[in-house]
Amino acid sequence: MPPFIGEIAIFLLAAVIAVPIAQRLGLGSVLGFLLGGVVIGPWGLALGPTAGDVWDIAEFGVVLLLFVIGIEMQPRRLWALRRIIFGAGGLQVVISAALLTLAGMLGLGMSPSAALVAGLSLALSSTAFSLQLLAERRELRAHHGRAAFAILLFQDLAVVPILALLPLLSVGDVADGIHLTAALKQILQVVVVLAVLVVGGHYLLRPVLRVVAATRIPEIFTAMTLLIVIGVALGMSYADLSVPLGAFMAGVLLADSEYRHQLEITIAPFRGLLLGLFFIAVGMSINVGLIIAEPLLVLAITLCVIVVKSTVLYVLARRHKLAPSAARRLAVLLPQGGEFAFVILTAAMARGLFEQVQVERLVAAVTLSMVLTPLLVKLVDRLNAGRPEVRRTPKNDWSRASEQPVIIAGFGRVGQIVARVLRARKIAFVALDNSPERIDFVRKYSSKAFYGDATRPDVLRNAGANDARLFVLAIDNEEASLQCARTVRAHFPHLQIIARARNRHHAYELMELGINVIHRETFRSSLDIAGDALKGLGVSPESVSRAMKSFRMRDQERLFAHKNSSDEATRTERLGMQAAEEVEEHFERDVQERVGDGSQ
Repeated sequence: MPPFIGEIAIFLLAAVIAVPIAQRLGLGSVLGFLLGGVVIGPWGLALGPTAGDVWDIAEFGVVLLLFVIGIEMQPRRLWALRRIIFGAGGLQVVISAALLTLAGMLGLGMSPSAALVAGLSLALSSTAFSLQLLAERRELRAHHGRAAFAILLFQDLAVVPILALLPLLSVGDVADGIHLTAALKQILQVVVVLAVLVVGGHYLLRPVLRVVAATRIPEIFTAMTLLIVIGVALGMSYADLSVPLGAFMAGVLLADSEYRHQLEITIAPFRGLLLGLFFIAVGMSINVGLIIAEPLLVLAITLCVIVVKSTVLYVLARRHKLAPSAARRLAVLLPQGGEFAFVILTAAMARGLFEQVQVERLVAAVTLSMVLTPLLVKLVDRLNAGRPEVRRTPKNDWSRASEQPVIIAGFGRVGQIVARVLRARKIAFVALDNSPERIDFVRKYSSKAFYGDATRPDVLRNAGANDARLFVLAIDNEEASLQCARTVRAHFPHLQIIARARNRHHAYELMELGINVIHRETFRSSLDIAGDALKGLGVSPESVSRAMKSFRMRDQERLFAHKNSSDEATRTERLGMQAAEEVEEHFERDVQERVGDGSQ
């Protein structure tokens, strides 16, 4: 058996033991992963590989996370957040870095260059850590969640210029004069690579995804999704750029595409597992020996980082009109150091800006700040619970987008007519269909249809089923329609379902699932044809109208009356007998009416 099988088993065992315990204690899964990493790490049981052996794979979880966040952040929403990104995000990095630089010079005796690099690296928070906490708490759409995302996005953008700044601060290199040119060259390289990513993503990704989706093979679509992320990661790494930032940009480019929901669902299992591995690797990398040897110093650095960043975040949040409770939540979500601190500090040490022991102290403080963050979040939750506030919706850039009250499953001829009526009434909706050809045609006239399998609960959840009010089941395939109905009833029981049935048998199967608002697709058109036939035979319009209304009512009564019949054969026999009797009854009534009309 290959040795890595045993290592995988160790990681999985650490996760399935530590995470449930942490969640039972109300600490969240992230802290559980961290503690699991400490236990199996070199300062615990020393099981499996070191953190460095799995770090590259683990960091791919962060890349997948940023890709999914990018898919959820449509360009128009990203544009709406521009003031927060460059306003609150920029001020947070600049002010926090300035205060931490001053603390490094005065408290740790660092040189100005080293203190500046340390301040800039510690000013950055953990994107993976914070967004995972927000996702677990379902607060990504909350005001403080949107503000946190905007600040984290600016921090990811700031990584590139910070790394470009290192050559200018390197010991003995400032006088060379060549590093300014190198820095400008790297910045130009960033612009070129991002431009290629934007153009290529816009003109190439959608056609390729359309071809892959047309195969109707889920495994191929999964492979294509992973290939997109890995391809972007390779391109960004070859250009020495931020790989997570590139993944985020790729996600944004696909945020308005018809495949966004299916892409997000496809990547979710890989993202979750690799993010867990990332947090375990962070836990394994905690230098417990250094913390034991210098507990006061490491704790002082950690508290300094948390206090400085929390204070800055709270002030900025209040300045941007967040309520005090939301400002407190934001202040304790982002005070930790981030994964990019490891990269920046390691690169700075290679250029002679730091000694190894200094980097180890800072890294220990970063990891310890991650451990303390869930505890701070828990503390603030209790504080906010004791201070109820009137909820206000500030008119700012992170106000919640309008909800989609209707979901249409199946965007064929029936679903499209429903959508046209809703659009005419300005009622928002989301439509799902698993035919790429149909979606491609419809999106030429509307941006409301998305590629996705509506029988999957995760696809429906991403389409907004938790918040929607009405579900229109317009899938033409009977088996898929029934499977979709079962999924909605099981996972979203609050949704009112209006279903399309191909025939009476299909209608009965839908009724057995508890769906009572059912429209048989040929029933009304058949009645219209029958009515026109009667008019063509000379029956008065009034008589035709009464006959059709009576027939429709009696047919509906029979439909519901026989839904509990013991078997299909008995049901069909009874329906046939009653239908024949009703036809005779209507003909007899019509003859009487015509005689009555003639006698008058």
